[in-house]
Amino acid sequence: MPTGIFQLSTLYLKYMFAKQLSVFLENKSGRLTEVTEVLASENINLSAMSIADNSDFGILRCIVSDPDKAYQVLKKEHFAVKVTDVVGFTCPNVPGSLAKILRKLSDQGVFIEYMYSFNFGDHANIIVRPSDLDECARILSALQVGKLDKEQLGL
Repeated sequence: MPTGIFQLSTLYLKYMFAKQLSVFLENKSGRLTEVTEVLASENINLSAMSIADNSDFGILRCIVSDPDKAYQVLKKEHFAVKVTDVVGFTCPNVPGSLAKILRKLSDQGVFIEYMYSFNFGDHANIIVRPSDLDECARILSALQVGKLDKEQLGL
């Protein structure tokens, strides 16, 4: 691979990766409130989040302003938490635009373990946990898919 292309990809990839917290919560009233209060007390902002649950527990997946600090304070408060790398990108907020991107990823063998998104006017912000972070980012870069940066996450 020529040096110029590699350098461009490396720069592009740098801005697409984000650290995501996954917080495991018992399914009982007030647990989500406790997490948000702990983060607020440390001046950590929640920018994006998703909650998935089953009968016993839920998983709060979130992007925060300071993932390292959030991890430490949540652990200190006895929450089960882990940090995961995810990929963020943007696409036009019109029917079919996400489907085209997901088709390209799927055709190249990239499995999306989970995804959450939020729209912002004329574009949608997408967070994905792909089976292969580097390959996902390479494909998105080749497609010239918009990067999701700190400003778009409100960080």
